[in-house]
Amino acid sequence: MLRTMTITGLVTGAMIAIAGVFLLTSVSNDLYQSRLEQSLQDSARATVQAQRMIDSFDPADRGGLQSLQTSVLRTVQDTSSSQMIYIRRQQNQAPFPELSDVASTPSSLGQAVSEELATAVLVADEPQYWQAVTFREGDAKVAPGIVVGSSLKFPAGAGVFDLFVGYDLSDTAETLSFVQRTLFITAVGMMLFIGLLVWVISRIVFRPIRVAADTSRRLAAGEAEARMPLQHDEHFDVLSEGFNDMADTLQARIQELDDLSEMQQRFVSDVSHELRTPLTTIRLASEVLSGQQDSLGPGQQRAVEVLSAQVGRFESLLTDLLEISRYDAGRVTLETEPTNLVHLVDEVVTALRPLSASLIEVRPLGGYTPVDVDARRIRRIVSNLVGNAIEHGEDRPIVVTVDSNAHAIAIGVRDWGVGMSPEDVEHVFDRFWRADPSRKRTLGGTGLGLAIAREDAAVHGGYLEVWSSKGKGTNFRLTLPRGDEVTNFVSPIALIPEDAAEGTNVRDTTGGWLKRPFRRSIKTPKEGRA
Repeated sequence: MLRTMTITGLVTGAMIAIAGVFLLTSVSNDLYQSRLEQSLQDSARATVQAQRMIDSFDPADRGGLQSLQTSVLRTVQDTSSSQMIYIRRQQNQAPFPELSDVASTPSSLGQAVSEELATAVLVADEPQYWQAVTFREGDAKVAPGIVVGSSLKFPAGAGVFDLFVGYDLSDTAETLSFVQRTLFITAVGMMLFIGLLVWVISRIVFRPIRVAADTSRRLAAGEAEARMPLQHDEHFDVLSEGFNDMADTLQARIQELDDLSEMQQRFVSDVSHELRTPLTTIRLASEVLSGQQDSLGPGQQRAVEVLSAQVGRFESLLTDLLEISRYDAGRVTLETEPTNLVHLVDEVVTALRPLSASLIEVRPLGGYTPVDVDARRIRRIVSNLVGNAIEHGEDRPIVVTVDSNAHAIAIGVRDWGVGMSPEDVEHVFDRFWRADPSRKRTLGGTGLGLAIAREDAAVHGGYLEVWSSKGKGTNFRLTLPRGDEVTNFVSPIALIPEDAAEGTNVRDTTGGWLKRPFRRSIKTPKEGRA
């Protein structure tokens, strides 16, 4: 609507400006031409009358020439509509003492006569000549005007005199200024009226579009019952009916998907719970067999060891499935408490060192100030990342870095193992995905560790990202904000290590540096709200 009003306003303004300039130019030319013709006729009439008076004078009366000149000046004033008269001897005439230059207003008209006009009258190819001039009276008043020049032949050897009649066009200029003001006021009024008219029409025309946009926005925001009302217009009503049919279809499909998802989540949860009973029985039986290993043969002892290991893995898998189902159902509960992440990381690494053949170093560069987190979930994230480094680190050193800044705290786990290709990096957080299925698992993971770790990071409002390169190792980075009020933050730990070359692969779950995501709908005991 704004674009339509702007384009209409520009086009209308241009048309009004063109029409105004055309009208003003036409009126100005007509006024000036009319006044010029009137001045020329008036001057010609006065010149003829004055020459008649001169011709009727007795040439033998040289003493009466001065009176004749005065009478001529008065006759021109009485005959013409102007009071600016200037009579002077032509420049090529010999001096004549009995006659001198006379003028009604010598201060203004005499100064206005230019050399070009005087020369034209002197040559006298035409009865009269004119020139547009500017009359100045003193230092302030300036008026436009016209000077008409002609010649008068005096008797008794007095010679030829130039007659200049000046016409003040101030009244014409005032008329033109009035026309300009009238056109300007009319143009402004038309612009305002057209603008108001376009605004009203645009509101009427764009109202169905606004209704459609508002309805689609409400539908996208989750209002499943939002529908587009009929607009009593043939085309828009077809649009409304099609949109409403589409919304009904989408609502039905979404409801079906919600039902299927709920059934799936309930199925996973129920199966996980139901499997715990037989699993507990199997685990008890495995423990009984483990207690009698000394009386069993070598093959039976190996079977008991495998049974115990697989039962433990089965329990871990059930626990992870239950956790994933809670995230899918949005029923995750955070139990936050002030936690020193440096101590937490040190505890996790200390517990995992016996399982690793490589050196695991903890570098606490910061992060000593406690932050409110769910310690159990953060511990699970760190355990998954360190365990993953042990699994794929090729017995090379592992560095766990903790650092912080004013808005965030981060934990980085760096190994120099096999690394991953770009295709592997794209799927590293997928459920049950393994970069190399043929590799032997050292710690017996379930395939859900990184997926759960990413959910644990997101539920805290943070991010879990990964950098990796084939043959150069992998670097995982967990970044958490310092409190719910922090919405934009920069991680204090670089995702790409300093020793990494260009062309490496990065999987950034944030889509860039770093803006806090919309947290999952959770319940926290401290806040007591969803």
